[in-house]
Amino acid sequence: METSTVSDEEILRGLRRAPQIRNRIASMLAVAQGTSEEFRRADDAEDWLIQEIRGLGPDTLQALGPGPSEQTEQEVRHTGRAHREGKKN
Repeated sequence: METSTVSDEEILRGLRRAPQIRNRIASMLAVAQGTSEEFRRADDAEDWLIQEIRGLGPDTLQALGPGPSEQTEQEVRHTGRAHREGKKN
């Protein structure tokens, strides 16, 4: 992955396009800034943050949209060249 400098505007633009990621980041910021009253112990907050960070992976992949394999599958099914799975004759 390239480590280039990204402007605040680019980050905000990206978060606007991916609301599920934006919501996770906003929740993590609330905990980091102490504005969330949800956690009484640091261990509880840490466990919650770990789960939120793990959730960023699937959210990021979903935000990317269909990958090359899914696109190819859709194209094949759309053109009618694919045979349905089922019992062979």
